Amino acid sequence: MSVSARGLFHATGKRSINTEQRPRLERSAHDFYPTPPEPTRALLQAERDRLGSFPLIWEAACGDGAMMRDIRADGHKCVGSDIIDRGCGAVIKNFFDFSAPLSSAIVTNPPFDTINWRDGRGRWLTHAMATLGVEYMALLLSWNWPAAGSLGPIWAAHPPARVYLMRWKIDFTGQGAPPMTHAWFVWDRAWEGETVLRMLDRAKPASQGEMQ
Repeated sequence: MSVSARGLFHATGKRSINTEQRPRLERSAHDFYPTPPEPTRALLQAERDRLGSFPLIWEAACGDGAMMRDIRADGHKCVGSDIIDRGCGAVIKNFFDFSAPLSSAIVTNPPFDTINWRDGRGRWLTHAMATLGVEYMALLLSWNWPAAGSLGPIWAAHPPARVYLMRWKIDFTGQGAPPMTHAWFVWDRAWEGETVLRMLDRAKPASQGEMQ
């Protein structure tokens, strides 16, 4: 005989959970959510030596330039592109219309419907690695992104070098209570070996001595 979840909570003396208490968050037009500085700065600290080897970094879904500003503030030259002009001096062009990369290193938070399996069939990854042939790419994605079973062949063909699991949740909307855990997935053709998993904490502010 089956027992309902509600009956189980009553039997154990526990209160049932009200799933309707949290207000529904409004989605932005074009799913545009600027990336807060913390995840970008944390990646820049973790990958500083490798990123420093590239003369230029390409922010290929730059939006209003939020991530570009953090990359430049860390001392790197950065060029941006996007399909919508949001006033940050970006090259206005669809990522999939590029036949050659603006740089061999990409750091970005891509539109999720172009990288997931359900909507995009992992197209962003295959276009960057197979068509453009970039040497390095760091993508800010949901931690659950690789769990889609159909992504298996793409993962096997293009395994990331490093994955940085963030130990905090990013509030993209400013509406609080971010639901997802995110990670930086880093593809690096200079890397040899299996994918390495590392934990990533919020970047610490630079000390006065480091700023001089």
